[in-house]
Amino acid sequence: MRVLAAMSGGVDSAVAAARAVEAGHDVTGVHLALARNPQTYRTGARGCCTLEDSRDARRAADVLGIPFYVWDLADRFHEDVVETFVAEYAAGRTPNPCLRCNEKIKFAAVLDRAVALGFDAVVTGHHARLGPDGLLRRSVDEAKDQSYVLAVLTREQLDRSVFPLGDSTKAQVRAEAARRGLAVAEKPDSHDICFIADGDTRGFLADRLGEAPGDIVDAGTGAVLGAHSGAYAYTVGQRKGLALGVPAPDGRPRYVLSITPKTNTVTVGPAEALEVSTVTAERPVWPTGQLPAAGLDCEVQLRAHGQVVPATVGLTDDGSLRADLRRPVRGVAAGQAIVAYRPDPAGDVVLGSATISTTA
Repeated sequence: MRVLAAMSGGVDSAVAAARAVEAGHDVTGVHLALARNPQTYRTGARGCCTLEDSRDARRAADVLGIPFYVWDLADRFHEDVVETFVAEYAAGRTPNPCLRCNEKIKFAAVLDRAVALGFDAVVTGHHARLGPDGLLRRSVDEAKDQSYVLAVLTREQLDRSVFPLGDSTKAQVRAEAARRGLAVAEKPDSHDICFIADGDTRGFLADRLGEAPGDIVDAGTGAVLGAHSGAYAYTVGQRKGLALGVPAPDGRPRYVLSITPKTNTVTVGPAEALEVSTVTAERPVWPTGQLPAAGLDCEVQLRAHGQVVPATVGLTDDGSLRADLRRPVRGVAAGQAIVAYRPDPAGDVVLGSATISTTA
């Protein structure tokens, strides 16, 4: 099989490419240049997309003896991932850029180009499993599992994807890289949001959206408790950084309950007010290729590395996904993904995903 190995310059993608070579595939390595100004995406070991990453990927390809190319997708990445990230926060939602990058870049732009060039599949270093049955499953390394951010992939995209690392832990991957003589064996993992290298999401958004002062109000009384310089700096479930001038009568902490861009207000209240039992989500995708039957009992995950909750899932009349949770969950934010899983002895199977729109 002729495959394209996406090589970020990190240890996971290098070992994934090595395993593809070892499996007898005809492998070509490609590094994705995603930053318009690479140095702005890196601070020390945080972030990604620098010339150093490209060179690390090239060195790994040299060790493996495979052809190597760099594809410039910076404009596409900026439009589909960075600008969408900013727009979602401006609309009062909390997006997941890694999920969007997989959907729009790695398994749309890259895969489409790879197929057009005659490749059969794309190999990545994601920690997830694709078994002989073609079903997407969690990695054996639960701490590194990335099936949540891959759940946006369609059946057709999964049929042209290879995830060689799903049966290995991260420690095993690093040890294998060292044995293979790959210089990235001990290279630190990149930051979660690669284009915010210093981790200051609030500052990143403020630079692009500017200051927009508004009120922080109490959910129960409507009283103004404080002020903010931009509602985009808050997310549902947030406790720290509220800087409220009026303590709660009972002395308990307050949390962000909702963000309303139309009135530019942030509403806060007690922790129990965060609890939701029903989640509605838009743009559902079913990697299994089958729509769920009405009243499907499964488990759902509501944010990356979040807890798994038993739920009953089905489709509404307008095609949205509705999940009735068996127990209330706190801090569920619009814009995040809900991913449905079916417990399985061979590893939890991804049934489908959608983008959370409302909760109740």
